[in-house]
Amino acid sequence: MIESGDTIRINAELVQLHVRVIDRNNRPINDVPQNAFHVFEDGVPQGIETFSREEVPISYGLAVDTSGSLRSQLQSVIDAGKTIINANKHGDETFLVRFISSDKIETVQDFTANKDLLMDGLDSFYVEGGQTAIIDAVYLSAEHVSEYRRGDDGDRRRRALIVITDGEDRNSFYKQEQLFARLREEDVQIFVIGFVNELDKEAGLIRKSPREKAMALINKLATETGGRAFFPESIADLPQIANEIIRDLRTQYVIAYNPTNKTQDGTYRAIKVSVDQPSSGDKRIALTRTGRLARKEGSTGNTPKPPAVRLPAGGTGTRKPSP
Repeated sequence: MIESGDTIRINAELVQLHVRVIDRNNRPINDVPQNAFHVFEDGVPQGIETFSREEVPISYGLAVDTSGSLRSQLQSVIDAGKTIINANKHGDETFLVRFISSDKIETVQDFTANKDLLMDGLDSFYVEGGQTAIIDAVYLSAEHVSEYRRGDDGDRRRRALIVITDGEDRNSFYKQEQLFARLREEDVQIFVIGFVNELDKEAGLIRKSPREKAMALINKLATETGGRAFFPESIADLPQIANEIIRDLRTQYVIAYNPTNKTQDGTYRAIKVSVDQPSSGDKRIALTRTGRLARKEGSTGNTPKPPAVRLPAGGTGTRKPSP
């Protein structure tokens, strides 16, 4: 086990997992020993190289849908964002994004530990008309979290993205398949607060209803990245949800394994973590991302670029996804 103050040398081949262990009521379990964890890649057992329960700094984004559909909830959403940011600890850094359509995905505040700047950024959010591009916003925001590096902590950071939206994607540049392919290359947990109750729940003969489609997208974002989805019944649920996200970000295990399959062929590798059950007491459930892409050797990718993301005044220009 890694102890506080130990020096960690990262093996580039190691696959790092952030694992939440919960009981049936979604309460975290914080005392699971290393020998109770078992990691599998494509069904093959993997040896655990490093294991830690240590709390590490968090780099996370807060991306808020400011389209007209969230008009009545916006102030409560801002207040929930402030609750999350106020819980930041030493070393944590946050960036803020407001999004509507593909050409209105704006970095209001880039990564900072300064809570005053972040509060001011949240207070500047406003509702605007447009066709919501959730997939584009998540793609760009998750990429920004994944690529952010600090040189003073050996990059021992947890990465997450918190998205608040109604879940209805209307006009994204990227397709869902492209988004999830990209997310499988990144170690970013996604937590989504989905206000889906106002969406039409009437389905067609062969099509899901808008509400069903939104819930499916939100659940997939959370499940595939080891995050969590919330569907508030009213804005009164937001303070508790904010506190549960804070708790989930703080109570995790960090496990790294050296994959037995070294082939770099760009294929998807399914990941599963199981945990031994106690002889008595609550059932343990281990949650982490569901897989990874074995990056193809020499591949630079050829994904087209969507519209740029605007940086705030004083920024260094627009930011687009890497090619």
